[in-house]
Amino acid sequence: MKERSGSRAAVDERYAQWKSLIPVLYDWFANHNLVWPSLSCRWGPQFEKATYKNRQRLYLSEQTDGSVPNTLVIANCEVVKPRVAAAEHISQFNEEARSPFVKKYKTIVHPGEVNRIRELPQNSKIIATHTDSPDVLIWDVEAQPNRHAVLGASESRPDLILTGHKENAEFALAMCPAEPYVLSGGKDKSVVLWSIQDHISALDVNYILTGSADNSVRMWDRRNLGSGGAGSPIHKFEGHKAAVLCVQWSPDRASVFGSSAEDGFLNVWDHEKVGKKKNSNVPAGLFFQHAGHRDKIVDFHWNSSDPWTIVSVSDDGESTGGGGTLQIWRMSDLIYRPEDEVLAELENFKAHLASCAPKN
Repeated sequence: MKERSGSRAAVDERYAQWKSLIPVLYDWFANHNLVWPSLSCRWGPQFEKATYKNRQRLYLSEQTDGSVPNTLVIANCEVVKPRVAAAEHISQFNEEARSPFVKKYKTIVHPGEVNRIRELPQNSKIIATHTDSPDVLIWDVEAQPNRHAVLGASESRPDLILTGHKENAEFALAMCPAEPYVLSGGKDKSVVLWSIQDHISALDVNYILTGSADNSVRMWDRRNLGSGGAGSPIHKFEGHKAAVLCVQWSPDRASVFGSSAEDGFLNVWDHEKVGKKKNSNVPAGLFFQHAGHRDKIVDFHWNSSDPWTIVSVSDDGESTGGGGTLQIWRMSDLIYRPEDEVLAELENFKAHLASCAPKN
């Protein structure tokens, strides 16, 4: 018990230190306390543009205690544009409060728990979900009716049910960025691939990321894999202290990807930086670490409509007095822009301050 309280104190100290740095590290940040735990979060389509912010769909799961049905939530999210939010405001939030930037728009009563949500890249209004069954469920979220999640409510009917697994397929789920394919892994030790539309051409993607229980992320080149899938990774990224739960490429920069883990960190990497900077204190390729969650980060998603904006969700209900925490954030562009650009901007800002200083 004493060890647990000591660990909690260390997490709280780390969190307080991180929170004090929000105005420096982030361009924008929003914190949303959830009613129920969520195992998955994904961005949907952007549907409104304004001067200072855009509005966009956000998909979330709700894992209830049985008093109400498990649900798939479609929310409307206001995403503040870069260099708009005041630095002194983004760090002022209540961890136990709902965010004004996230509003529930529609509820789907899901057949069982929603373990994973993945959107179709070619049409983000179409999503696939995994539950505790062998099937993959396909939903047209805009066409689905809004439901009241009350005890005894009948389940919403998916638009399509994909069958093929012989045992439960609970978590491993992906959509192909190049084709309208759905891929699923199950307890039957098989990966099943379905095509849900006609052919759509897109860029070829050769690099593959995998997260592991050994705390690492591996990057593979599928062109170097043998016919049986065997091969060696291009690089092994080591920066987490617990099992990696989620990995994803940035939609904006080909060499950048993120990884989240049971250690409560979301790391942002650039594989092109590997070997370029010799800093033994920083893992190769790591250039940003989001430390705003106080327990394992079960899912995250890059926003393809707003580069460098990420939504992440964690299972930290004990710390927040709710079902967990949803965070929407964008790191400062001074962190990822080319060094010469950043230095030039800082020099201009320094010159501006000097010109504004009172003359003696």
